[in-house]
Amino acid sequence: MAEFVLGTNSHPTADEVFSQVLPSCPTLSRATVYNTLNLMVERGILKAQRIQDELVRFDAMTQAHHHFVDESTGQIYDIPWDVLQLQGHEELKDFEVTEYQVVLRGRLKP
Repeated sequence: MAEFVLGTNSHPTADEVFSQVLPSCPTLSRATVYNTLNLMVERGILKAQRIQDELVRFDAMTQAHHHFVDESTGQIYDIPWDVLQLQGHEELKDFEVTEYQVVLRGRLKP
């Protein structure tokens, strides 16, 4: 399971991880997948993200980055942190911002 989730950039949900790994490990339970993924998040090996459809998706890239969601395919792409600049968040005096990311939506150009 770890090999799959750490080796993909598809940002899978727990159910997608379960479906992908089950054929090679038929005794695997959904609970084991959820518990293992949550432990990997706790340990900083994965990040849990709500990028699309309110589903928790697991991301093996733990360094700061943004995301692009292709609205025609649903595929999620990593966008390097330095490509985008956020301005004005310093003006949010009533908030202590600890983390942020930008989620872009659109379609890949042909």
